[in-house]
Amino acid sequence: MVDFARVQKELQECSRDMERSGIKVIPKNEATLARLIGTIPGPIGTPYEGGTFQIDIALPDAYPFEPPKMQFTTKVWHPNISSQSGAICLDILKDQWSPALTLKTALLSVQALLSAPQPDDPQDAVVAQQYLKDYQTFVGTARYWTETFAKKSSLGIAEKVQKFVEMGFPEAQARSTLEAVGGDENLALEKLCSG
Repeated sequence: MVDFARVQKELQECSRDMERSGIKVIPKNEATLARLIGTIPGPIGTPYEGGTFQIDIALPDAYPFEPPKMQFTTKVWHPNISSQSGAICLDILKDQWSPALTLKTALLSVQALLSAPQPDDPQDAVVAQQYLKDYQTFVGTARYWTETFAKKSSLGIAEKVQKFVEMGFPEAQARSTLEAVGGDENLALEKLCSG
C-alpha cells in the first residue's frame, strides 16, 4: 500500500522549495494522494526554456519501493519522451529507482533529461533521428512545441483552438482567428461563423 504519510511529507517539501526549484506537485483530486500532477519549468538555455510542463504521476501500491509512473501531459518534442503519449524513457523511473529517491528528485531528473537528451536510448525514434541528423531542425521544432503547448498564454489558445476544431472549424483558421482577436472566444466564434 502507498505510504501516504511519506507522500504528504514529499508534497510539503516540494511546496516549501517551489520558489527556488520551480517544481510543484499537487494531488490530482481531493480523494487520493495516489494520483498527482507535477509541474516543471523548462531548463534555461534549452529549447524548452520559458515553458511549463505538466506531468501525470501515478503512485503504485508499493511506492516508495517501486517507482512512480510518470508521463508528460504537456506535449514535448524530445528524443526520450513520446511525442504521442508523453511516456518518459528514464532509468530512475524504471530499474534504477531507489526508495531513497523522492517525487521531487524524480521530477528534477526529468527536468535534467530535458537539458541532456539521450538519443541513443530513445522513447521516440523519429525525434531521436532528427536530433542526430538535423540538430537545427530539432531545436526549431522543440522550441515551436514549447511555444505552442507549454507557454501559459499558448495553453489557453491551444485549448480554445481544440474547442473550435471539435465544432468543425479548420485548425489553422481557428488558430489565426483566435490570435487576431487576442484569444477572445466569443469574438472568434462570431468571426468564424460570419466568414
